[in-house]
Amino acid sequence: MQSSASELSAHQETVNKPKTTKRLSILLELTRFIRPYKGTVIAAVIALIFTASVMLAVGQGVRLLIDEGFAQQSYEQLRQAIFFIFGVTILIATGTFFRFYLVSWLGERVSADIRLAVFNHVITLHPSYFEANGSGDIMSRITTDTTLLQSIIGSSFSMAMRSALMFVGALVMLFATNIKLTLIVMASVPFVLLPLLIYGRKVKALSRKSQDSMADVGSYAGEAIEHIKTVQSYTREPEERRSFSNEVEKAFLIGKNRIQQRAILIAGVIIIVFSAITGMLWVGGSDVISGQMTGGDLGAFVFYAILVGTSLATISEVFGQLQQAAGATERLVEILQVQPHITPPTNTAVSASTLTAEVAFDNVTFHYPSRPNQAATKALSLKAEQGKVLALVGPSGAGKTTLFELLLRFYDPQSGTITLGGVDIRQIDPDDLRQQMALVPQQPALFSHDVYHNIRYGNPRATDEEVIEAAKKAHAHEFIMKLPDGYKSFLGAKGVRLSGGQRQRIAIARAILKDPKILLLDEATSALDSESEHHVQQALQTLMQGRTTLIIAHRLSTIQHADKIAVLDQGKLIDSGSHSSLIASSELYQRLVELQFKQLQ
Repeated sequence: MQSSASELSAHQETVNKPKTTKRLSILLELTRFIRPYKGTVIAAVIALIFTASVMLAVGQGVRLLIDEGFAQQSYEQLRQAIFFIFGVTILIATGTFFRFYLVSWLGERVSADIRLAVFNHVITLHPSYFEANGSGDIMSRITTDTTLLQSIIGSSFSMAMRSALMFVGALVMLFATNIKLTLIVMASVPFVLLPLLIYGRKVKALSRKSQDSMADVGSYAGEAIEHIKTVQSYTREPEERRSFSNEVEKAFLIGKNRIQQRAILIAGVIIIVFSAITGMLWVGGSDVISGQMTGGDLGAFVFYAILVGTSLATISEVFGQLQQAAGATERLVEILQVQPHITPPTNTAVSASTLTAEVAFDNVTFHYPSRPNQAATKALSLKAEQGKVLALVGPSGAGKTTLFELLLRFYDPQSGTITLGGVDIRQIDPDDLRQQMALVPQQPALFSHDVYHNIRYGNPRATDEEVIEAAKKAHAHEFIMKLPDGYKSFLGAKGVRLSGGQRQRIAIARAILKDPKILLLDEATSALDSESEHHVQQALQTLMQGRTTLIIAHRLSTIQHADKIAVLDQGKLIDSGSHSSLIASSELYQRLVELQFKQLQ
């Protein structure tokens, strides 16, 4: 699978510059999330049509009130008109209840489904995607954008449909009541559409900028809070306050501009609509005085004209919200359209559980997508024999961690092959492949949960007894029992309540519980004190028994017991052999050992 540096660069540009859609048609992407609830949609539409139809009947009640009640000076006619209007009001309230409940439920349900779909998709994406897209921006899309869509689906769509129905129905009633006055009202419609078209586009662009700026604010705050100890130890609080203030102010200015454009849009529509109604009242009032129409007809006409005006004003307001929703939908669809680069084989996959635990890198060359002109590995060939320990040593940037990431298929090499039991790992389903391995990194990832959850992450089906047994093998049981709630103790974000050695032993217990064929240890003891290292080394000895083990290590205590040591530098294999043979043959290895001795003195 060959790929040039220019192709990698082009791919990175694709990741960084996702496709954008400038039209409201992007909202049609939401239909696939709404479709499963078509029964609810139909019920909501029926309630909506019912409510709009009954609302139009109020105009006839106004006509009866004026012509039969006031004009005839009849208490009986007045009473009937009042009861008619009251009955219609009850029906409107009933219809509104069902419409509001059904549409709001739909908004909640669909936004939850979208949030779930985006998260489920995000966790399948290749690591290079996260090199180009910050976690804060992704979280903003999953939370803020879906919350906005919840409001749009649960409220704005309903308002738009109701207003559209009211507009059409009221317009029909206007023509039925007085054609001449209706033509006066209709003359204002083109003037209403003009600001919708002009300012609508501006609102759409500003909505996207506003959402992006809020994502930046969230990312900045999250990063500062995550590294709060570094911020405080360097007394950088004033600078962080100023920088965050700049981010917030930038977001505020964009939001203010967006609000200003929407306000202009709404105000312009209201002025145009009610100017037309004022003109209509002058002409209609003249016709009542001259006897060409009754006061009841004029009252009904005014009611329907106000319905037309308010419906148009509502539509113009909702139009701005839909522009904002289009920006949110666009950002969510961008994520959903990203295709994972690491996919299962198209043909029948080879079962990893049937293969031997022998790992081989054959002439592997790899460039990270974010560094297309710099090779992380160059034509590297290396083998880890089944049941043996292979140690990887070399200076920083030699490509040691890269080999782990390639073996786990977080990335695929541009050339060469990586095999498990003689089979190219691209012929194995990535989930099946990773199930055979356990990674214990230098900085273990612990979750904001209890000890049980963190160890059981290696095997979700494990019993409490199996978790405790794994902790004992990892030399972690003793300190766990001293925690306030033992195995049910909450560890805090990233295991902040534990020391480095304790976090490392929790990670080892997790790996023991997974019971993998292949063990990947990434400098598992480099940051520990002597006592912690002693406990971790004992736990590692238990963990490595009978397993193929690849170790990235700097400490001699970890290197010396290895069956084979591979010396890497700048992505190339410099030499390999035992500790004693490398001392005699490899200058780079000699230098690394000398540095170790100096550090120990």
